[in-house]
Amino acid sequence: MPKRVVVGVVKSDKTAKTRRVEIPRLVKHPKYGKIIRRRTVCYVHDENNLSSTGDLVEIVECRPISRTKRWQLVKVVTKGRAVDVAASRAAHAIDQSEPLGGV
Repeated sequence: MPKRVVVGVVKSDKTAKTRRVEIPRLVKHPKYGKIIRRRTVCYVHDENNLSSTGDLVEIVECRPISRTKRWQLVKVVTKGRAVDVAASRAAHAIDQSEPLGGV
């Protein structure tokens, strides 16, 4: 049986070598016919910690690695464009402030 290969977005990278990847899908409601957004959450083994939050990644099904992990990272398709707002504000504040020891 061939292994499934899917593409999803990394939503959490807080644990070492593990990523929480969400795979979005659209489903038609059986009674009302409205299109509903659903998601599948997969825990992915990332041996070298290549991905981070917001990245679009390709994953493949594998043998169980732990109680929850059954997927492995194949490659990072696109890097996320997340910006650390607190760090950029701190850098901007330092640039705008007067130099220390100035008159």
